[in-house]
Amino acid sequence: MPQLPAPAYPAEVRARLEADAKEVIARYPGSRSALLPLLHLVQSEEGYVSRTGMAFCADMLGLTTAEVTAVATFYTMYRRKPSGDYQVGVCTNTLCAVMGGDAIFDRLKEHLGVGNDETTPDGKVTLEHIECNAACDFAPVVMVNWEFFDNQTPESATRLVDDLIAGRTVEPTRGAPLCTYKETARILAGFPDERPGAVEASGGAGHASLIGLKLAKGEAAPKARVVGPRGEAPGDQPQKGAEHLSSHDAPQQTSASDPDFPAGPAAEEGE
Repeated sequence: MPQLPAPAYPAEVRARLEADAKEVIARYPGSRSALLPLLHLVQSEEGYVSRTGMAFCADMLGLTTAEVTAVATFYTMYRRKPSGDYQVGVCTNTLCAVMGGDAIFDRLKEHLGVGNDETTPDGKVTLEHIECNAACDFAPVVMVNWEFFDNQTPESATRLVDDLIAGRTVEPTRGAPLCTYKETARILAGFPDERPGAVEASGGAGHASLIGLKLAKGEAAPKARVVGPRGEAPGDQPQKGAEHLSSHDAPQQTSASDPDFPAGPAAEEGE
């Protein structure tokens, strides 16, 4: 059956969102360029991009609801159904999967009693597997509301979701302090994070990223080696930083999806 027109926001909500939307639209020379942040804005109101939110965006930008829907369904950061206060994403792309991401995802599904893209009954946690987080040097990575939790294991990830559900404070490995999904969506809409110290806490790249940059620039210690020459015994071990080492510094069990083959080649090249 065809859907009825989306219900409108209550008058006081509409007035508040209109004021915010006009501030966002004013940043762009063409109003339709404001669609992405406006979708984050309506997501900050309901926790997902509802039909009401899409109709609001279309009305503010002079677009059709079809045009708005096409964008909202293209980008995975826009939720299409109600979700939890904490979006827990487990990277299951190649490197994270090999380093244990698949095992983490399976453990969390069992522990939380939910499947992919499902929310716990208390509305606290939505679990999903996600594509590359561009943090391969800290694999396997879990993200909560787009903040990094690096070098995870099934045990540490289980403690993480338990702390979230219990309301205990959790600290990302790097980046700003954690906030709710709605609060994160408002920040992504382009409004300042007004929490004391949040901006300063964002920090920079971790040690594993920086050592790679130094190696690329030739700034690392002369004896530091990544891979020994073919056919020769491994040389000196690469120097390690004082903190926040990558999980690659300590080999871990291969992913559950490939239990018969540990990390490393199974045969010589050409065989």
